[in-house]
Amino acid sequence: MIAPERPPYEELESRYGAPLGVEDARAQWGTLVRGATSGHTTLITRERWEWAALVPLSEVSGMLSGLPVVSLSTARGKLGELVRQVAQPYDETPVLLSRHRTPVAALVAARRLLEKPAPRRRADPDELLRAGHTITLALDPWDRIIATARDGDGNEIATGSAGSAAGALRSLDFQAPAG
Repeated sequence: MIAPERPPYEELESRYGAPLGVEDARAQWGTLVRGATSGHTTLITRERWEWAALVPLSEVSGMLSGLPVVSLSTARGKLGELVRQVAQPYDETPVLLSRHRTPVAALVAARRLLEKPAPRRRADPDELLRAGHTITLALDPWDRIIATARDGDGNEIATGSAGSAAGALRSLDFQAPAG
């Protein structure tokens, strides 16, 4: 069998952090699953070249019906097998993970995450102010508070909105570069 070229996993590590080995993931399984149900993605690797990602259900595209479903307790015990299964180069089928027969998260091939744009990075309001930027708050017509961060030249670098000023500041996202 010809080994497929290794995807550029460094990109994934910069987005989601270093991968956990199967045994480490097993040891932290409950925490990782709770993280996935809260929107967090965790990379899991088996034998250095088989990479999977534990992702929230929102990251699984298409219909969920018909996909393989494995209970969380079974998945923990068979995690190495499941990582190998989803990491196969010719099968893109995710595996749904369920609690009481209700899907709560999924295992997908890590290379599938490379197809998605990098998540936007949150801007820390304190860091922005210390760097000499300004942040203004304004109320929009729908009673939402808008936070806008600008650099020294007045260019908008981050925005956020929420129902409160604190929430708007917490939601500041850096703008995608124009191009």
